Amino acid sequence: MKIAIIGTGAMGSIYAARFSKAGHEVIAIDIWKDHVDYINKNGLMIEGPDETIIAKNIQASTKILDLKECDFCVIATKALNLEQSIKNLKDQIDLSTPIITIQNGLGAGDIVMKHMPKNEIILGVAEGFGASLKAPGHVIHTANKQIRLGLISKKRKGRKLENIVSTWRSGGLKTEIYEDIEQLVWEKLLCNVTLSGPCSIFGCNVKGLLNNKEYWAFALNCMQEAYSIGLVKGILFSFEDPINYVTEFAKRVGSAKPSMLQDFETKKKTEIDFINGAIPPLAAKYQIPTPFNDHVCRVIHEAEKQLKA
Repeated sequence: MKIAIIGTGAMGSIYAARFSKAGHEVIAIDIWKDHVDYINKNGLMIEGPDETIIAKNIQASTKILDLKECDFCVIATKALNLEQSIKNLKDQIDLSTPIITIQNGLGAGDIVMKHMPKNEIILGVAEGFGASLKAPGHVIHTANKQIRLGLISKKRKGRKLENIVSTWRSGGLKTEIYEDIEQLVWEKLLCNVTLSGPCSIFGCNVKGLLNNKEYWAFALNCMQEAYSIGLVKGILFSFEDPINYVTEFAKRVGSAKPSMLQDFETKKKTEIDFINGAIPPLAAKYQIPTPFNDHVCRVIHEAEKQLKA
């Protein structure tokens, strides 16, 4: 298959390298010129938990190319870059090409649908993945559980979805079709709301958050606010005890740093508006107070203002 990957940060690089090693034709688009140049010259190295792979047959570019012959397109940018990526992409891709979008937080599917309503839109949830960019062309991949894919619109039959899943599996990525993908998006959101914002404002990794009683109590309050909104919206969570769910997730993650904390530490703009920041606007519709997520957003937004100063 011919596959386009838009956004080759840590996660997008893993997808690109895995597809390439499986024999698929891969076009990788990213704005980081050093990364793109390295991939074209030396290949893309993924230092994984079980093996290290080097994919040397990836066509990388800093510009959106003509992607009309691609069998499907994966958008793996951060959520805050998604809308601009879609605007750049929409005239370069065929209307019959399925779009897979995999981001943290809420709203990715709506953004893609707004600009590309005629394409088949597939939401992806990466579960149990740990990865970071070590250098141009070099990704550290620490954990790999599974990818779940599901159609954003239940009115469409998604005839191509099974073939797409087979392609992901051919790259050694455990991948499943999940009918109620919104449920999974919300379940991952609860984990992100618990860990991403709180770790960032307290300046600690997940283990540090979990082991500090005051920090962890604050984080759980952030989660409870999100969980309450999910229930009101009719999300059918797969668990009855959300505290146990996010606590067990945090224990499995261990000493990892959420990507938001990594961005916060390196003074980059974060995905706060799509994670903790997605909760207050939804809550306002139901007149539900969200003081803990409000506080997280204030602290991070204030820090981000300093970046512009």
